[in-house]
Amino acid sequence: MKVKKKLQDEINIIPLVDIVLVILIIFMITAPLMTSGLEVDLPKTKDTPISRKEREPLKITITQNGEIKIYGEKVSLERLSSWLKEARKNKLVEEVQIEADRLATYEVVAKVLSEVKRAGFNQIGLLTLPES
Repeated sequence: MKVKKKLQDEINIIPLVDIVLVILIIFMITAPLMTSGLEVDLPKTKDTPISRKEREPLKITITQNGEIKIYGEKVSLERLSSWLKEARKNKLVEEVQIEADRLATYEVVAKVLSEVKRAGFNQIGLLTLPES
């Protein structure tokens, strides 16, 4: 008598699971090695300074009694405004520093700041002394 083999009606996935686990282990081992990156030997260059015109900043002084001075010369707020616009237009200065007396009124300092900003200056500094 012949014994009939029973046909299998399900797919055997055990070999497939074995292969997937082996591939997963290989990726887990090689992944940290891949993140180390490439070693590149960068070219060497001579240190050449970038030529940049260094200009002295414009210093505006505000005295305790509210006087506005440029280079020691007393100017009105209107004259300051026109002078700043002309300096910006002709690129005479790039930075403005405001040196205000600690007893100067906030109103005068705010007006000067407003005029500097209106003239188009972005580099504005307020000078102070360090506490001792």
